[in-house]
Amino acid sequence: MTDFTRRTLVKTSLAGLTLAGIASGTTPAYAAIPLVRKRLTLPTGIATGDVTTDSAVLWSRASGPGRMTATLKAVDSAGEILRGRYGFTRTLRGPLATDASDFTAKIQATGLPAGTRFAVELTFEDENGSGEAVRGTFSTAPGATNGKNDGGAEAARGGGGSSYPQTFVWTGDTAGQGWGINEDLGGMRGYKAMHATKPDFFIHSGDTIYADGPITATVTEKDGQVWRNIVTEEVSKVAETLKEFRGRHRYNSMDANMRAMFADVPVIAQWDDHETHNNWYPGQILDDARYTERNVNTLAARGRQAWQENMPIADAAALWRPGKVDAGQYQPARIYRRISRGPQLDIFCLDMRTFKSPNTDGKEPYTTNILGQEQVDWLIKEVRKSKATWKVIAADLPLGIIVPDGAVNQESLSNRDNGAPLGRELEIAGVLSAFKKHGVKNTVWLTADVHYCAAHHYSPERASFTDFDPFWEFVAGPINAGSFGPNDMDGTFGPEVVFSKAGRFPGESPRDGENQYFGHVEIATDGVFTVSLRNALGAVLYSKALTPQR
Repeated sequence: MTDFTRRTLVKTSLAGLTLAGIASGTTPAYAAIPLVRKRLTLPTGIATGDVTTDSAVLWSRASGPGRMTATLKAVDSAGEILRGRYGFTRTLRGPLATDASDFTAKIQATGLPAGTRFAVELTFEDENGSGEAVRGTFSTAPGATNGKNDGGAEAARGGGGSSYPQTFVWTGDTAGQGWGINEDLGGMRGYKAMHATKPDFFIHSGDTIYADGPITATVTEKDGQVWRNIVTEEVSKVAETLKEFRGRHRYNSMDANMRAMFADVPVIAQWDDHETHNNWYPGQILDDARYTERNVNTLAARGRQAWQENMPIADAAALWRPGKVDAGQYQPARIYRRISRGPQLDIFCLDMRTFKSPNTDGKEPYTTNILGQEQVDWLIKEVRKSKATWKVIAADLPLGIIVPDGAVNQESLSNRDNGAPLGRELEIAGVLSAFKKHGVKNTVWLTADVHYCAAHHYSPERASFTDFDPFWEFVAGPINAGSFGPNDMDGTFGPEVVFSKAGRFPGESPRDGENQYFGHVEIATDGVFTVSLRNALGAVLYSKALTPQR
């Protein structure tokens, strides 16, 4: 059957006119035929991010050079536009997307009413006018009046004059260990399962891509089944050039489940090692034969630029500019930040990669960095200042889990020594001690990284270091990568493994969804913080309700 398209129609019409002109001896009137203009499209969808009580970052990528435009409209729970006193409509013109940013662009929308649901429409325009429009939704967090505000929180939520619960999900590790987008299985189904919970936002706890993990067309699994990936040129080898790092982000956006979720669910993004290279730290020279470029600072600069272009991050301090990349100068920039989600919740996003000390056995009798002193001071100060009921510490590396980097060195802060804090542990000990000293209550640590899920309770009565108050750490992931674990624990801070669940063997594929994990949190109107750990089929594996200390 002939593929009859509009382009075919135009070509056929031109050919017909030409033949007619030849037959009649006249010149064909080409000027009378309207030109077909190519409109800009949004090939990787849209996303929102770092949404607070009154602001949001709007992100997309254009198919070519163009200026980003966004239209926001307040809607009710059924998606109907709100009118009258609850009505809110705003059109924002953003920056010009060019090849310098891989045609990505962001708009930071400020001055938004709290507790309000918005319909958002993003488009790009050029000399041919406005291009494709892609629509999504997001909700600002409840305001200081516990959800009641002039922006129509109750109307937007369909509420009856009372505050409403917040829910969110978190996980990490997307398209790792060669397990990419398998459309035979419905793509990256974990994103569909998270989306189905209708969360208010999503914390991606790092390893948003796997720049160091090539993806091939087929992989034969341990049981003989064949896994089939979508493959692009950029993912066929380890990422070294800026184009290849950018291609990794473009690849993940090819998944329909991810695009659908990001259009509806705001992202709070963190980065970890695989955005550059496994277990990397600043100043490292790689011993990896797959790489022509062995200076990790050069790779990290390129990886960071691509990551920054593709993540909807709001903090002005995170607006990173690549340094002297050609000279291999990786220039650290701040992406740790606080996201205020109203009276009940503050999110403190850590960066445990940018300022990291070299991986050693971790047993130095002096402090070595996992956060760096500036970030430590910031964390203590901001958590102390927080008036939110719950303070969630979003960490891209776990606290008590031993994460080896070879036979001797350690990747995270634990050092296989159950005694007093040493090395990187001293930095975290200082944070925990400061929280106790200043009477900080209701802290919860959330993380990913280790490719299994777990619930850990830390208490000084079981610990070698005792100057801290008890707290919980919850681990979730991967969402579309090989499964690993469970790992051994370090006893310095007295962790108890209350629950853990891992795959059947290391590197197991995500085929059945039962070895892929995400966490879900609901904060009820009375402040109860309920955490559930779930698999990529949506099944709840473990749940814990935490009552806030007043």
